[in-house]
Amino acid sequence: MKVQVILGSTREGRFSEKPGGWIVDELKKRDGIEAEVLDLRDYPMPFFNEPVSPSVITEPYKNEAVQRWTRKIDEGDGYVIIAPEYNHGYPAVLKNALDYTYKSWNRKAVGFVGYGSAMGARSIEQLRLVVAELQMVSVRQSVLIPGAVYMEAKNASSDGAVKTAFEPVSEQAKTMIDQLLWWAGALKNAREQTS
Repeated sequence: MKVQVILGSTREGRFSEKPGGWIVDELKKRDGIEAEVLDLRDYPMPFFNEPVSPSVITEPYKNEAVQRWTRKIDEGDGYVIIAPEYNHGYPAVLKNALDYTYKSWNRKAVGFVGYGSAMGARSIEQLRLVVAELQMVSVRQSVLIPGAVYMEAKNASSDGAVKTAFEPVSEQAKTMIDQLLWWAGALKNAREQTS
């Protein structure tokens, strides 16, 4: 199974790389899992302004970054979204990335790692509504990073120090990954049987 970890921020000096790398490492500890980070900086998509909705589009988008993004999302069986909270919600660049494709997300599982105000809980809460419209299964457990963990991880200068910083939320991560892999596997089997 292939799980993609999406860094939900492109800001300079962003934090999302640290929990993203940590979650990929946690996923790679599981047998039969291929995990990778998807960095939205590598897919500089314009703000969505297409004349046709992604749910009914029949031809590939003309923008090369959007084409690459859609192909990459097609490869995933499940996703973990690193979801910062900005101004009581999720970043515009993340919503734009979700909006550009539709069928690629359908009938797949997603989990969340949040940080920022309220540990990212409000960002995740809003994203659950978005992914439901994309016909995704959002797992119940999320990883909510408290301020003290955030600061320790942000200031960590080595991979070992980053891993140590995230230890207080490691049980949340384990449970979220357990749920994600169960749903991703069940949905993958169902997609294969109906395709």
